[in-house]
Amino acid sequence: MKAVVLTSLRQMEFMDLPDPKIEKDTDVLLKIEAVGVCGSDVHYYETGRIGSQIVEYPFIIGHECSATVEAVGGSVSRVKVGDAIVVDPAIPCHRCDQCLKGRENTCDNVLFLGSPGLGGCLCEYMVMPEECCYPTAGAITLEQAALCEPFSIGTYTVQRGDLTDGAKVAILGTGPIGLSVLLATQVQKAGKIYVTDKIDARLKAASGAGADWAANPDNTDIVSDILAAEPLGLDVVFECCGQQEAMDQSFDLLGAGGLLVMVGTARQDTVSFNVDKFRRKELSIRYIRRQNHCVQTAMDLIGSGQVDIDFMITHRLPLERTAEAFDLVAEYGDGVIKAMINL
Repeated sequence: MKAVVLTSLRQMEFMDLPDPKIEKDTDVLLKIEAVGVCGSDVHYYETGRIGSQIVEYPFIIGHECSATVEAVGGSVSRVKVGDAIVVDPAIPCHRCDQCLKGRENTCDNVLFLGSPGLGGCLCEYMVMPEECCYPTAGAITLEQAALCEPFSIGTYTVQRGDLTDGAKVAILGTGPIGLSVLLATQVQKAGKIYVTDKIDARLKAASGAGADWAANPDNTDIVSDILAAEPLGLDVVFECCGQQEAMDQSFDLLGAGGLLVMVGTARQDTVSFNVDKFRRKELSIRYIRRQNHCVQTAMDLIGSGQVDIDFMITHRLPLERTAEAFDLVAEYGDGVIKAMINL
């Protein structure tokens, strides 16, 4: 099979590799159809690591994908040959204390596509367990199916935000995750949605998707302007860019008793916050780890037409141009939001 293999920092090679085989009764052999380039993939591409997760070369990255079922193991009943599917990239152990608490997203032994321990999906074929395969039943397209992974994170993030009807929120960072959060806050009937980003094309996309207010913090004092409109502060801030500057703005924007939900992946190992503001406002923080039991919800929201996510895809490239797609996303070039690799 053809595969794109990371061989060193910012170096990818197009290779021929052996086709994977079904080994367990619960295995499903998949033909990959579409792969979205995620910011976390770019972390591995540029730095070779995310925190303690360090890549050993050569390695295949990529985890946002859709596929068609090529073959199934003897006990598989959830999908059949020919089915189009959404792939959940996480394989929990179902045995550890976290799994037994229903927190598979923080499983002690999780394997995750495109992370150390499990190869990724930038290849023609892949084997995954039956539990990770969600049939689309024709309700969504293959590209939408690939977008279900980031949208499921946005859906889970907003669930963890405990929004009340009419809540006033800010989303700091409007890349694919921030835009997914934006769509999910609308489903939860947020009252006012403020968004910020340093890339004007993304602000335009967010405004087109229904944000009430959008501004670039490089050009606008966003804290002053938002608080002028909301003098009591906001109920929830979703930090979706992994930047210390955004975290600092969050503490100013939140009203007393407010909640900061962090989903952005910071490149540095340590961030800080103003203890005085944190204490005096009695603020709370929740950090999001991927998603938990939200894949089907994300699929249903897209399939029912309650959300439209197609606008996120700004660039489409074939597998052999994967390195070009990664450079584009790494450099935020050409107004890119989501680059999609079509196989």
